[in-house]
Amino acid sequence: MTPISKLFSEFIESERAAGLVLLCCTILSLVIANSTLGPTYVTLWHAQLGFDLAGIHLNHSIEYWINDGLMAIFFLLIGLEIEREVYVGKLSNLKNASLPIFAALGGMALPALLHFLLNRGTDTQSGIGIPMATDIAFALGILALLGDRVPVSLKIFLTALAIIDDLGAIVVIAVFYTHGFSLFNLLISLGIFVGLLILNRLKIRRLVFYLVPGLLMWYFMLQSGVHATLAGVLLAFAIPFTGGGEDSPSYRLQHFLHQPVAFVVLPLFALANTGIMLAPDWLVGLGTANSLGVFAGLLVGKPLGIFSMSMLATRLGWSQLPADLHWKHLVGVGFLGGVGFTMAIFITLLAFNDSTIVQNAKISILLASLLSGTLGFLILRSTKR
Repeated sequence: MTPISKLFSEFIESERAAGLVLLCCTILSLVIANSTLGPTYVTLWHAQLGFDLAGIHLNHSIEYWINDGLMAIFFLLIGLEIEREVYVGKLSNLKNASLPIFAALGGMALPALLHFLLNRGTDTQSGIGIPMATDIAFALGILALLGDRVPVSLKIFLTALAIIDDLGAIVVIAVFYTHGFSLFNLLISLGIFVGLLILNRLKIRRLVFYLVPGLLMWYFMLQSGVHATLAGVLLAFAIPFTGGGEDSPSYRLQHFLHQPVAFVVLPLFALANTGIMLAPDWLVGLGTANSLGVFAGLLVGKPLGIFSMSMLATRLGWSQLPADLHWKHLVGVGFLGGVGFTMAIFITLLAFNDSTIVQNAKISILLASLLSGTLGFLILRSTKR
């Protein structure tokens, strides 16, 4: 097995496990939040935690450290995966990459449009980015449950689609979810990034020379008002790829981060952000414009956008459907694309400060993701091998 195929296999395996762990953590969090321990559980995540970074004292809630700190590690891993796909993976050849690219564009545009149409001119219009991204861990975890009933090319297609989705979500976060902007701190952060690119060009390969400045880049990005997790993506593209073999700094870091992200970062994110205390009238909240926009975007917009753009791209000759796939596969994968979860909740927290809107959006995300994942699984399960 080549280093590239080996790493891809490890990635699929880790995402399968991560999906199951995320599901367990989400169920556990919901159960505890709605038990007698609920108030204590919710208060726990808002407890303050402080420490010093290079002489600078930082004091924030545990939830804040998870969402703005640990999630930067998640985005670092996503950045490394995007880098690998661009250099040697599915996205390295435009002809091979074109179908998942078009599918991802449709799967981002139509959900955003549905949300916009339902929320145009309201206070919740800023939630337009919530239904745009696919949760790669959950989606691949569901696909993995089907085993060899689905072709390997479908798993590659979904992986490429979800990675492009994540890239789109990163751009959306950078452009539309910036608060309290500070140009001075942003310039310092970008200056560190340029310095890391110079180290890359000088063929400096020791990871410590990238990770320590990367931590400072994260801090100044945090102070700039641009979401600090984007520093993780920038750091990923500064780390030398050098062919992508097992001795590559990029390969070694990506290989190292798989399990911590799958079994520490994402479970903590789920536990901290899905502890939803359901009010007696929580069903009423699902009828709000934002909740309907999120629900329709994930359950309807995602599969319809992915399928229609894939169909259009192949009919116009821009892309080609792999020989071992047929359109029913694309319908099933389209519904798996509607499993939003991590990115959807993450953007919800950036878009709104109102706790009621946030809670209602989270419930819509969970319900839409559950229905989308179930429909996708059943459709693909009924597809002939």
